[in-house]
Amino acid sequence: MKQLIAVVILTLSSHILLSQNELKHEIYFETDSYQIQETEYTRLLAFITTIHKKKVKKIAIFGYCDDRGSIAYNLNLSKQRAKAIKNIFVKHDIAPNLITNVDGKGEVYLEVVKADNVSTIRGLNRKTEIQVTYDVPLPSQNSVANDTIHATQATEKVYENETFKRLESELKVGDKITLQNLYFKNGYSNILPESVETLNTIAKIMAKRDNIYFTIQGHVCCTYQSRDAIDAKTKKRNLSLARAKFVFDYLVARGVKHNRMRFIGLKRKFPLGGDPKFDRRVEFKITHIAKK
Repeated sequence: MKQLIAVVILTLSSHILLSQNELKHEIYFETDSYQIQETEYTRLLAFITTIHKKKVKKIAIFGYCDDRGSIAYNLNLSKQRAKAIKNIFVKHDIAPNLITNVDGKGEVYLEVVKADNVSTIRGLNRKTEIQVTYDVPLPSQNSVANDTIHATQATEKVYENETFKRLESELKVGDKITLQNLYFKNGYSNILPESVETLNTIAKIMAKRDNIYFTIQGHVCCTYQSRDAIDAKTKKRNLSLARAKFVFDYLVARGVKHNRMRFIGLKRKFPLGGDPKFDRRVEFKITHIAKK
């Protein structure tokens, strides 16, 4: 019995180890600064893109300084460096509740090195370390994972069809239709390639229903209070508006008359709860139905 229990515990422990993994990244700073340089900012955005592809459990951010300056000064500067990274994460749709640690560790002491290496070592010590823990499928669950993927794809197809059916059904003023299966590039206002077919179909439906007038409403996730998210292309804090305008321009280009539509950005005023991805959405609100 003891041997059986040991085997079970060992098996469970192995699964726990296999079910999650880690990503690590470092950002480096200039002396006495917590401002992120352009090259480091670009590297960080690439890392954030990688994070968005994972099922993240938690993120820890730790700031460090070189050995110069007082203990109190270095501790404060290291905290500012960690907070600077957190702020960028939140601006790029990383949910704040995933960031479990934001801490300054102060200075990192120089090791015994040659004099001509001191500057290099200090440069490597002026940094933040980012640790991301995420879930990965268990090897023994591959078949289950595949079934889940197929089920998810089928569900998305149903949602897509439901959106089309809703737009083609009898509508009334005040109706609100969420455009399912319409996905945007993270931090940008343009849609992903897999959503082009969906938006094309929506355009065809709305071009035919030329007596329907509506407002295109853009939403974002993962921002503090009611602030909007930043459009990575323009650097303006109006991503919800930019995404609504993208859909507006797309529909106009495909035959939907512009005077039947308007677009607005609703920032993060109306979160749905649950997974943040559902807050990155665009909706149509029916405002007028003309008699034919």
